[in-house]
Amino acid sequence: MLYSLHVKNLALIDEQEIEFTDGLNILTGETGAGKSVIIGSINLALGAKADKDMIRTGEEYALIELTFGVDNDAQKKAIESMDLPVEEDGTLVIQRKIMPNRSVCKVCGEAASVKQLKDLSNILINIHGQNDHQELLHKQKHKEILDDYAGEELQKIKDKLKEEYHHYQELVTELSKTDLDDKTRIRQQELAEFELNEITEAGPKIGEDEELEKNYRRMVNGRKISEALSVCAQITGAESDEDNASDEIGRAVRELNSVRNFDEGVSGLSDQLTEIDSLLSDFNHALSQYMNDLEFDEEDFRNTEDRLNLINHLKDKYGDSIAKVLDYAEEKQKELDVLTDLEAHRNKLKAEIETAKQKTLDLSSKASKVRKKAAGILSTKLKEALIDLNFIDVQFEIWVNPDEEKLSSNGYDEVEFMISTNPGETLRPLDQIASGGELSRIMLALKTVLAQKDDIATLVFDEIDAGISGKTAWKVSEKLGMLSKKHQILCITHLPQIAAMNNAHFVIQKGLNGDRTVTTINRLSEEESIGELARLLGTSEITDAVMDNAREMRKTAVDSRK
Repeated sequence: MLYSLHVKNLALIDEQEIEFTDGLNILTGETGAGKSVIIGSINLALGAKADKDMIRTGEEYALIELTFGVDNDAQKKAIESMDLPVEEDGTLVIQRKIMPNRSVCKVCGEAASVKQLKDLSNILINIHGQNDHQELLHKQKHKEILDDYAGEELQKIKDKLKEEYHHYQELVTELSKTDLDDKTRIRQQELAEFELNEITEAGPKIGEDEELEKNYRRMVNGRKISEALSVCAQITGAESDEDNASDEIGRAVRELNSVRNFDEGVSGLSDQLTEIDSLLSDFNHALSQYMNDLEFDEEDFRNTEDRLNLINHLKDKYGDSIAKVLDYAEEKQKELDVLTDLEAHRNKLKAEIETAKQKTLDLSSKASKVRKKAAGILSTKLKEALIDLNFIDVQFEIWVNPDEEKLSSNGYDEVEFMISTNPGETLRPLDQIASGGELSRIMLALKTVLAQKDDIATLVFDEIDAGISGKTAWKVSEKLGMLSKKHQILCITHLPQIAAMNNAHFVIQKGLNGDRTVTTINRLSEEESIGELARLLGTSEITDAVMDNAREMRKTAVDSRK
């Protein structure tokens, strides 16, 4: 559940802390007081798009912090799978700092991305905005709702279906590419043959280019290398009859050896110099060998240069490495095989397409059966929920209509909510007969039914009461009261019938603090809550009779929850 909301420097809010409770948390206030800012701040903390204009005028940043308690094992596992921390006691703190050019997100003190916040939102909370019920006017939304209700059984089929449909589409695309006239086929075949022959005749080998570049670099710089080695050879004695390091060290070794028996210290020095003489001799031998190998003629140089140019030409044309050039040649060989007997290849593709399509249709059929089964159960539960919400003689069905012509990665079903709200009327599409108030109640019914299946503890309703009043408002209030027994609910409302059902009542007010307008949120005592109910009853003056009415309304609400 959501323990608390801390907001600082956001819109008209200076700094506010709200501690929520279990059950039904009601938020009321005059129009324009800033109720939407509360829901907006929760959305912002959970990854909604942030705008610098949201920062309170004159401040450098806005800060929103949500503190959740996570005691559901499925939720904990889902959060841990995102590599996000949860405190040992199940506390989860989400913080978002909004600055003019960026925002900083943290979960339990560790940096998080906006995407991670959005993913967390799907795990922790379900928010119903003021206009969300309008989504029910779109058939695509009906399919999403039904599929969510069908759950894991359908999702496993849809995962396979998506994979198979993708394969089917790839085959169809490949077949379309082979729809060539003879002139085009011959032109493509000739080009493929030319490119394949060019690579095959060159015969490039993996690693050859690196070896060629090394040899070419050595040859190009051969004169400089040769001069440096020659000087070195003269100095060290590898190729010199004149005085050199080797001769001088040899002379020094002989001098030391002549006196080494007279002093142990001289003997040690003699051994060291003898070792140096041996190392220099080995070096001179290696240097002479290298100088012999360094010799090359002009033909070797031209052959190396020509081969390197050829390899680089192939790499420029067919890939930036020999491996890619060889892969390209392999693809050209496959293309030639196809073009040589195009009709046979097309027939093979057509057969594969039919097989892939049939597999896709079979999976679509399985998905359709699962949808129809779920639609029957969901229709019954929704009808029961709608009756509880004062749809007296309602008929409600979810139609699942298969249509193979509309095959997609999601199957071939069209899903539509059908309703009749008056006796004797036939079922008709939801968007043809439902009013705004009816849509609000239908959405509440959906939320109520779906909440029984998921692990989300906190539900937020922003004016779910749009377009309703009187007895219907009481029915909605009772439904929220029932739902709040197993879920935490945050509900913004204008209706006293709904506000009366509260477990905790908060009032949102706008006023002046010095010369600045501020929005404040305060939890009401029981007596203060009754006073707010009296205000919501809408009389110009709050008389004793209005207060008595508010008290009676509150008592009725409390009694209905027992």
